[in-house]
Amino acid sequence: MSEFRIHHDVNELLSLLRVHGGDGAEVYIELLQKNRTPYVTTTVSAHSAKVKIAEFSRTPEDFLKKYDELKSKNTRNLDPLVYLLSKLTEDRETLQYLQQNAKERAELAANASGSSTNFSAPTAASKLSMQELEELRKQLGSVATGTSLQQSLELTRKLLRDKQNKKNSGQRLPVFPPWVYERPTLVGDFLTGSGVSTDSAVPIGTLPLASQESAVVEDLLYVLVGVDGRYITAQPLTGRQSRTFLVDPNLDLSIRELVNRILPVAASYSTVTRFIEEKSSFEYGQKLWFYIQPAMRTVDILASLATSVDKGECVGGSTLSLLHDRSFNYTGDSQAQELCLYLTKAASVPYFEILEKWIYRGIINDPYSEFMVEEHELRKEKIQEDYNDKYWDQRYTVVQRQIPSFLQKMAGKVLSTGKYLNVVRECGHDVTCPVAKEIIYTLKERAYVEQIEKAFNYASKVLLAFLMEEKELVAHLRSIKRYFLMDQGDFFVHFMDLTEEELKKPVDDITPTRLEALLELALRMSTANTDPFKDDLKIDLMPHDLITQLLRVLAIETKQEKAMVHADPTELTLSGLEAFSFDYVVKWPLSLIINRKALTRYQMLFRHMFYCKHVERQLCNVWISNKAAKQYSLHSAKWFAGAFTLRQRMLNFVQNIQYYMMFEVMEPTWHILEKNLKSASNIDDVLGHHTSFLDNCLKDCMLTNPELLKVFSRLMSVCVMFTNCMQKFTQSMKLDGELGRLTLERGTMLGPPTEAERAEERARKELARKYLAEHVDAPQLASSFEATINKFDKNFSAHLLDLLARLSLYSTSDCEHSMASVISRLDFNGFYTERLERLSAERSQKAAPQVPIPRAPPASAPRVAVPAQ
Repeated sequence: MSEFRIHHDVNELLSLLRVHGGDGAEVYIELLQKNRTPYVTTTVSAHSAKVKIAEFSRTPEDFLKKYDELKSKNTRNLDPLVYLLSKLTEDRETLQYLQQNAKERAELAANASGSSTNFSAPTAASKLSMQELEELRKQLGSVATGTSLQQSLELTRKLLRDKQNKKNSGQRLPVFPPWVYERPTLVGDFLTGSGVSTDSAVPIGTLPLASQESAVVEDLLYVLVGVDGRYITAQPLTGRQSRTFLVDPNLDLSIRELVNRILPVAASYSTVTRFIEEKSSFEYGQKLWFYIQPAMRTVDILASLATSVDKGECVGGSTLSLLHDRSFNYTGDSQAQELCLYLTKAASVPYFEILEKWIYRGIINDPYSEFMVEEHELRKEKIQEDYNDKYWDQRYTVVQRQIPSFLQKMAGKVLSTGKYLNVVRECGHDVTCPVAKEIIYTLKERAYVEQIEKAFNYASKVLLAFLMEEKELVAHLRSIKRYFLMDQGDFFVHFMDLTEEELKKPVDDITPTRLEALLELALRMSTANTDPFKDDLKIDLMPHDLITQLLRVLAIETKQEKAMVHADPTELTLSGLEAFSFDYVVKWPLSLIINRKALTRYQMLFRHMFYCKHVERQLCNVWISNKAAKQYSLHSAKWFAGAFTLRQRMLNFVQNIQYYMMFEVMEPTWHILEKNLKSASNIDDVLGHHTSFLDNCLKDCMLTNPELLKVFSRLMSVCVMFTNCMQKFTQSMKLDGELGRLTLERGTMLGPPTEAERAEERARKELARKYLAEHVDAPQLASSFEATINKFDKNFSAHLLDLLARLSLYSTSDCEHSMASVISRLDFNGFYTERLERLSAERSQKAAPQVPIPRAPPASAPRVAVPAQ
């Protein structure tokens, strides 16, 4: 509550209680401001306060009835007021003061309301003039005559009423309240003896003849409708004779004579008016009551509707709902129902005009905010900028309060119909529904359903055909799949060969234009050159790694969103491989389907698979180096075997994960998407199918679970560090150079090598074998290398067992059965199951036992066997 409101309420309370003097309002205001606390209304507190007041009240039924009436009107601050009153019932001192204050105010009101007369008599000491004496005589005469006439009329009404009541003993006559007869100003006749002074009027005798005529004409117009003029006044009645008038004697004689000829009309008006006033009471009987019955019912219904509209603050659709519901409620009362139907039809005309423009053309023309669909200011260009932009959901929304009850079931289709047509209109196409038909209000809702269904089907067909055929939505989705889901194999081989050295650099050292040029070259050199939308593919270097991106997406519209937005992108410097991603240029209206939210999901899938592909390439490079080294009979080959085995396990892991994601997740899900798109009937179905496709891919690729993704990321890091270590070890011993010279092919245009060349080649290989034996077989190098390999093996095995354990848990507890396929693929021969069971047994001694991984059945796809150690 504002300070101004507190001042106002305190002063008004003191005024109502008639409290004057004392400490003043400022003291109470200061106390209130210091001690006020926020009141939180709850159902329990309001109900208990209401019960307490009802128990305290002398008339609890009246209190509860008044409370329910105010509650139905949605009165503001009702519950806080009831709570305050319930607290007052507990304060005896305050109650005693209020009772005493009420008694004092009642006494003051009684003293102030004394009986009053219609005239003021002069004091006895003063001397009356002739004019004052004549005025006093008129007032006394009118009072005496009016009193006797009123008493006579009241006696007549009583006699008639008693006679009618005896005749109709079962039905007593209604009676007008006494104030109808006690207030003379309510009648249409002259009000005589009111003491109204005419001293302000200019003496008419002093005026020219033309001015006298104008003044008298004005007076006559008043007199003819029962009102005294300045120079012509009505005389008090004595009995039932005709009304007489007093004309100013100073008026010109000719004009006065003409006035006297007109005054009988005013007298007749007075007689008729008095007759109507007297005979309008129930005691005299009449047909007016009969004739007014239909009008009374009509006016009563109109008054009830007006009151309901005012109480509910109904506008537009809410008014139509009220009228429609009343029409149904008056079933059986044909007159009332016919009236409500007439009103509803008339009130629905402007609403249906807005509805027709919306469902037939996709245009909203609602200047007074009465329609069920509300438009918001959102730019369609933001779809490509903000992940959280909800253009399709928030540009047009349904206002529940403005939905007429007879259109409630069709509100969703009304919204979608206009949205579909609006999209086509914003693309420059003028659309008008060919089945457009005027909508007229009726109690049969089926008429609206059929018309809206026809418009909805047309709008759905138009927009769907526009996106699928003219804008080639499916072709664009296939193009995105080709690049983001790595469907174009030769393109990625060319691209990764071209950009491998560039992407190894820190992201800040990479030149985006160079990457764009290499991307263009890879596109032109591969079969992707036939893709008509290849130019929409762009390079995007992200400011954070995949896990951070996932956490930022998961934090959207949560309490952690602000913290994630303001956090540093990453604590470590990202390499180009970790930051690299594709982006795609999508134009309106395809951006409704392929929006920033969808593209972000595609990017997450791509970055996940791209990094897996990079790790696979690194392991394959190590495999090539190891393959060449095997042809030499080295004494230290026994500690190379551990590295070869670990490399093969890593390669097996990475290749099987890729196979699972590409052939067991993405391809089947993509086929389902294409099938669903062919059967989609509207754009909302397309949006739903596309979103479901991306959600399923992200979930089954472990990208919606941060814990799984972190374990997987650690495994990838171990693999990368292992490949780096192997490459450095090989380079440090110059194996690459020596092996390169030994395996260099000498194929020339001169044909096969001669005997001399063959001898020279054998001698060179013998020298290389001696060189390698001297350097590689050194004992100190063997022990250090073996310890490093054992450490890599231990870390890799620990993280892989952790991943398998988590996958087993999620596949059973969360019913993620697709993850069971990963377990069977990575552990097809039970190699890791034995380790996991052994680890579980060790942990059970220290903590609660864990559920062991069940041995999965072998999959049908070919496997890479895990060698024994």
